[in-house]
Amino acid sequence: MKLAANLSLLYPGLDLETRMVRAVGDGFGAVEILFPYDLGPGELAILLRKHGLELVLINTPLGQHAQKGLACIPGHEAEFMQGLTRALGICQATGCRSIHVMAGIPDHDANYDTCRQTLLANLRWAADQAASQGVTLTLEALNRHDMPGYFYHLPEQAADIMATVAHAHVRLQFDFYHCQRESLYLDLALRKALPLVHHVQFANPVQRREPDLNDPAVRTALTTLEKSGYQGWIGCEYIPQGDVSAGLSWRDTYHDLLR
Repeated sequence: MKLAANLSLLYPGLDLETRMVRAVGDGFGAVEILFPYDLGPGELAILLRKHGLELVLINTPLGQHAQKGLACIPGHEAEFMQGLTRALGICQATGCRSIHVMAGIPDHDANYDTCRQTLLANLRWAADQAASQGVTLTLEALNRHDMPGYFYHLPEQAADIMATVAHAHVRLQFDFYHCQRESLYLDLALRKALPLVHHVQFANPVQRREPDLNDPAVRTALTTLEKSGYQGWIGCEYIPQGDVSAGLSWRDTYHDLLR
């Protein structure tokens, strides 16, 4: 199971191209970039090709007022569509084939059913657009500690939305970190979600640091994932405790575990 460097969190304080250089130097061949909208799609594609990197995941834009996504927010359908179109433009230019659709945080007085219907309608439209380019949309449950009020915080809640949309290009993004922050039994949560999983990420649930490969829950879940035949990426979406390169010693344990 191949690892992808999340350039939005790793190598902090450096410009994007320098982060790419560092990632290649650390042996990564693929990257995630959460919000790659500061560069034009063509410019980003040139940088990726220059450094021999594959872009494997981006997010939809957050929204003009820094909302945590727009897909479930009534009244913002046009802005969501514009954002999804921008994301697909990046995929077309770079060859990226996965977009995490950010659902958003509804207002406190928002009607749940209205938000749900907004999300479903947006996803049905977006899935058809994505499918025409061979792109898969992912939904990710975000934990309530880091993202209070986000539309779904458990994988099964995102899975319910997927089941209702019932589109082959809407799949699950499963993050060990968010599951552990929700105190879920990680391996059980993964086993339930496995048929839906398209992309995986991990980090230590304590301060979102380097993954702890000595954690029995993580070791068991990684073994389950490997035995399932999962062929996708595992994104290293964590906040480095110190120098990123020096902190990558956990990869030795990772490769030993899955050898």
